[in-house]
Amino acid sequence: MDAPNDRPDGVTNEPRDDARERPDAMHEQDDARGLGSAVRTFGGLTLVSRIAGLARDLATVRIFGDTAIGSAFAAAWAIPNLFRRLFGEGALAAAFVPEYARLDHDDTQARDALASVTVLLLTLVTSLITLAGEAIVLVLLLTLPPDPERDLSLRLVMVMLPFMPVICVCAILGGMLQVHGRFGPSAAAPILLNVFVIASAAPFMVWRDLGAITAAYVVGVASVLSGVAQLAWFAWALKGRVQWTRVVGPARDAGRRMLKRLGPVAIGLGTLQVNATIDTLIAMWPNWVGPTMLGRTYPLDAASNSILSYTQRLYQFPLGVFGIAVATAAFPALSRHARNADRFREVLVNGLRLSLFIGLPASVGLWLVREDLCAVMFSGGGGFSEEGVERAARVLSGYAMGVWAYSLNHVLTRGFYARGDTTTPMRVSLVMVAVNLTLNLTLIWPMGEAGLAWSTSISAMGQTVALGLLLRRATRTGDAASSTTPTTETRPHAHPGGVWRTLAATLFMAACVWGVLLVLTPGGGWWARTGVLAASCVTGGLAYLGAARALRTPELGWLLHRRLRA
Repeated sequence: MDAPNDRPDGVTNEPRDDARERPDAMHEQDDARGLGSAVRTFGGLTLVSRIAGLARDLATVRIFGDTAIGSAFAAAWAIPNLFRRLFGEGALAAAFVPEYARLDHDDTQARDALASVTVLLLTLVTSLITLAGEAIVLVLLLTLPPDPERDLSLRLVMVMLPFMPVICVCAILGGMLQVHGRFGPSAAAPILLNVFVIASAAPFMVWRDLGAITAAYVVGVASVLSGVAQLAWFAWALKGRVQWTRVVGPARDAGRRMLKRLGPVAIGLGTLQVNATIDTLIAMWPNWVGPTMLGRTYPLDAASNSILSYTQRLYQFPLGVFGIAVATAAFPALSRHARNADRFREVLVNGLRLSLFIGLPASVGLWLVREDLCAVMFSGGGGFSEEGVERAARVLSGYAMGVWAYSLNHVLTRGFYARGDTTTPMRVSLVMVAVNLTLNLTLIWPMGEAGLAWSTSISAMGQTVALGLLLRRATRTGDAASSTTPTTETRPHAHPGGVWRTLAATLFMAACVWGVLLVLTPGGGWWARTGVLAASCVTGGLAYLGAARALRTPELGWLLHRRLRA
């Protein structure tokens, strides 16, 4: 389940006698294939968990459907997961991992002290936030005029808030395991969540009389219990790798650096999550406030958030399996090579190439199969109405266009953080949040929920361009500032040939899928749409892999080779 080497960048813990004698090309291949191995481990297990997640959505969507209950459950689910992504998997992990990785190499006593104090403070802070949130929601329930839809949403928030501190601690423990070269547990842990949710939802699919509202409460409680199970698993996996201690003095300097980075990192890395939360707030306006805004009929309805939330899971499938997997695998290596400009660029460029190699065909493929995919996932058995499926397809068309950008942004942002620069991504993110909010409030009027999806993708693409240009300039400036001797050779780091080959393979795949959709009649019942979707996916996957192999794209080799042989 773990990467083949102790180090996720492909470098073993034991020093190699021939390390200095190896040519730069061999170092680059070693990093690339080591990165590919870690991506393969993390992405493969995440694929299993995401498939289980699709099964979870298939179950819950057929209980809640495109209704106000579905919207209320989706909003309650989103709040603890926002904190998980910001504090656990996002900001705190991005500030913590570079320091933990450095101390793991230099000072294990300080490493253990940093781990102990970080977990302790995270537990205290998130628990206080949870208690404050519970109190605020309770006050709202007691003081606001009764409203069935809003009250259900607030009660579900109270049920699911305790999930937040538990899952945030799990995310930090997973980051520690990744530094130790173990990517398996953090990638597989969501499987536990999906198993708990599916098991709790199954009775309500069989006995419909139990009611969707009762199901929402039961599934919420099951989600919290799954977090406790994940915490136990991570604690067990860390046995022997970290010594918990009350003596935190050795971690004082590292802790200060981590806390100094935390605020800017939370803003810089959380753009996608903040934008998704803004989408949720805008979509929940009819449920929480009413059907009008400033005297005008609001363009969204009580079902909008349910449609938006379930459709988000579809584009998050390739992003979670591959996009975040690449960034997660690359981050420890970027942190380790931050002081070596050449090696840093090699790891960064390899990470970007892998992200684009997977993200670009995912964007195009999702857009092509959007109608059949939404019909298969959401229709039938008490799921979305026909109108809801059509609305979901329009939403997915907007989200699909940005999958490649979401993936690259994760790698680019971690590139800044590995260098100790948390300010630049924060500034870019603040601008993009403002752009996203402006586009949201503009595009929902002509496009409905789809306007929220398109504004998210447009903002993500703008962020990719800005981060890419700024990081390129920063690495060149850093090279000039730190250079002590003239270089006689400049090796290319942009690798434009790899990008063009990825683009060519994607176009070939798109043509093949388009041909399948032209031959097979669209529409029909659920089984017919499932057949068309399966044929499109199999054709597209084989076409892309075949084209990548024919074009000899190196990214495919990095993912397929387990380790570099001498």
